[in-house]
Amino acid sequence: MPMLPAWLLVGLGGFLGSVLRYGIGGLIQRLAPSEQYFFMGTLGVNVLGSFFIGLLGGLAESRGLLGLEARMLLLVGLLGGFTTFSAFSYQTLQLARGGQWGLAALNVTAQLLLGLVAVWFGWYLGSSGRLHIG
Repeated sequence: MPMLPAWLLVGLGGFLGSVLRYGIGGLIQRLAPSEQYFFMGTLGVNVLGSFFIGLLGGLAESRGLLGLEARMLLLVGLLGGFTTFSAFSYQTLQLARGGQWGLAALNVTAQLLLGLVAVWFGWYLGSSGRLHIG
């Protein structure tokens, strides 16, 4: 059977991952003790996604379990659609395992700080009336 194009494998996996994120995140959120814990759905999805990308990545590396198509579908597509935090976590682990502790720390710091600055700046522009659309 011919290999499907990478973009199609990633797209199919991403669709499934996004649907799973919506369902599982919503379920976790409904189990939270109160609305004060609005972040629990996202936290749960990020932890689950990080666990599964570590598990599948470890199996792929140590046992050659997953071929290129399966990695594209599952790691990049499914888990990438489920949560990009899992990709960030796995990449940081790979840097640390390679002894690149400085780059791993830079990745963690940059992702967190730049992400927070970007969301704040986007929120500021969107809510301040300074951004004119249309």
